[in-house]
Amino acid sequence: MTDTSGTAAKLQDEVRAYYRSKADEAGTDGSCCSPDPETFGPAAYQDVRPGAATDAALLASLGCGNPTAVAELREGETVLDLGSGAGLDTILSSRRVGPDGRVFGLDFLEEMLALAAANVADAEADNVVLLKGSIEAVPLPAGTVDVIISNCVINLSVDKPAVFAEMARVLAPGGRLGISDVVAEDRLSPEERAERGSHSECIAGALSVSEYVELLSAVGLKDAEVEFTQEAADGLHAAIIRARKPADARTEPALPEAGGSSCC
Repeated sequence: MTDTSGTAAKLQDEVRAYYRSKADEAGTDGSCCSPDPETFGPAAYQDVRPGAATDAALLASLGCGNPTAVAELREGETVLDLGSGAGLDTILSSRRVGPDGRVFGLDFLEEMLALAAANVADAEADNVVLLKGSIEAVPLPAGTVDVIISNCVINLSVDKPAVFAEMARVLAPGGRLGISDVVAEDRLSPEERAERGSHSECIAGALSVSEYVELLSAVGLKDAEVEFTQEAADGLHAAIIRARKPADARTEPALPEAGGSSCC
């Protein structure tokens, strides 16, 4: 019998070690998923206006896109950033939702949260709350988030159905997703994906287009779409993923009280 729990634990340990090293090297290596600094990492934010985020936060970006542009954030909205890393997307989101909005940045590494806390403080983003936890068990009540963003993180999870269930749970009725992630063409098997790169490097754990849409549909999210933007490896692409929660979906309101930036 295959030891799936042992394999998952090993992958989780590898991801933690890999991103701890990335936290230590913040600003020196701009992407998790491609060796091309011209298109991934900080390069994905070329249209961000000067002063919208600190240089330290921008240089520490490890993503494959700019989810804050994808999500079309509006004043007063509540945003959740899954796998917020050094805080760039939380800071950019805080500018877009304004003082009446709120942004939760969720990460599982103390090292990344420490970087994010420093960057958030430098950016004077008073409407950001940093949370320690996993994207498979989001420490927020149900139905309390208007928008979920994420940047090249969902592919790292070893329990993706749990991630999708949590996204559907915390979204308020009428809420939406605006995600950047690495996604595989349907022609590639899981084994072929693994041949093209490691799990920690955002390749081996990538979902296919059909798998992404099926998982979104399974948790009740509608109008799912996956749009390739640029190649990350043969048959794998950085992609924009969108979906929404129906406005008539049942929910449970109430956000925890939180003032300013904090880690918990």
